[in-house]
Amino acid sequence: MTIEDFLNQFYSDLILVKRDQELTAQTYRISSQEFLNWLENQKIKLKEVTTQTLSFYLISRKENGASEITIAKDISALRALGDYLVRKNIWQENITLLLDRPKAAKNLPKVLSVEQVDALLACIDTSTPIGRRDDALFELIYSCGLRISEACSLRVVNVHMNENLILVHGKGDKERLVPFGGRAAEKLDFYLKEVRPELVKGRNVAEVFVNYKGEPITRKGVWKKFKQLETLSGVQAKVHTLRHSFATHLLSGGADLRSVQELLGHADLSTTTIYTHVTDTQLQQAHEKYFED
Repeated sequence: MTIEDFLNQFYSDLILVKRDQELTAQTYRISSQEFLNWLENQKIKLKEVTTQTLSFYLISRKENGASEITIAKDISALRALGDYLVRKNIWQENITLLLDRPKAAKNLPKVLSVEQVDALLACIDTSTPIGRRDDALFELIYSCGLRISEACSLRVVNVHMNENLILVHGKGDKERLVPFGGRAAEKLDFYLKEVRPELVKGRNVAEVFVNYKGEPITRKGVWKKFKQLETLSGVQAKVHTLRHSFATHLLSGGADLRSVQELLGHADLSTTTIYTHVTDTQLQQAHEKYFED
């Protein structure tokens, strides 16, 4: 079996058995290919790999300029590969679990103020059908803390206007109910009733947000539109910044951490706690601004 064939089987296992996201599976495949190519160059068989082999490999990666973040990703990929090899009876145990991941410095997520969010959304030209769609799209992303993929895949049947709720299909095939605010409700209602029918032209399209052809919007299309708003408003941000801002604004307003975790769809509460550091930093900056000597 060639390395390519093996990697294809590994990738399929990640998607179909482990239910990993496509982007995660692709990352693990690429990292595993680096490792397998290195083994081939070193003339080491996969069955002969030891913890020492793994250590030598990671040292070589670092010597070739790989950052700590990249090394951490490599180790995650190796752990997934090790799990696969154990299940296929190629390894007796997953020795990659003995590897220590480097502790990469945690950068606090960029967060916009409410005024900055308003400035971004105010730049949308709502005189056109696509502008009205963007108005509803970005308002909903902010109002619900959605990932781009979640906004793109949102289906009409999962929008409950009477209850101001959407059923979001998130990471790992997990679903969650998320409420949206009055402003988002108004914009979304107008889009669904007045704009979307004009775009889809009677065709049966499951997704809520469509492009000018009436086809489901893509992540690339959303990024492109947001980039235009960034230029027009002068507010530097990414689409994902709206999600960060949603979480931080909720915590600043007194929401409890568990509720924010549920709304964001975080599997682990520790992922959500980073936003408490953001609000602490904001408070400190506000204090320094208004009470400096």
